[in-house]
Amino acid sequence: QVQVAESGGGLVQAGGSLRLSCHASGRTFSSYHMGWFRQAPGRERQFVAAIYGSDGSTTYADSVKGRFTISRDNAQNTVYLQMNSLKPEDTAVYSCIFWYGGNDYWGQGTQVTVSS
Repeated sequence: QVQVAESGGGLVQAGGSLRLSCHASGRTFSSYHMGWFRQAPGRERQFVAAIYGSDGSTTYADSVKGRFTISRDNAQNTVYLQMNSLKPEDTAVYSCIFWYGGNDYWGQGTQVTVSS
């Protein structure tokens, strides 16, 4: 049974930092791509960042470049999102995804709230 779970969300003031973690279990995910999406009320789900299993390269949404960093630990089947210089517009439910080919697995999401 594959399970994916995020942690690290919470309430932080603008300019602060949070580190999100997402751990997957049930199989080996070293070849999988890993990423983060976010969704605020009334808005479409937005891509945030990805790190690719093929070569470890990364991709970021323009809105978070220079502030967020994605990383992974394949031995722990874990992906991280370091979020610095947080802004109120970053407030959303953040979800992680592990995907490869036709398979994808999502976490339940963790709330990040940035106050002004």
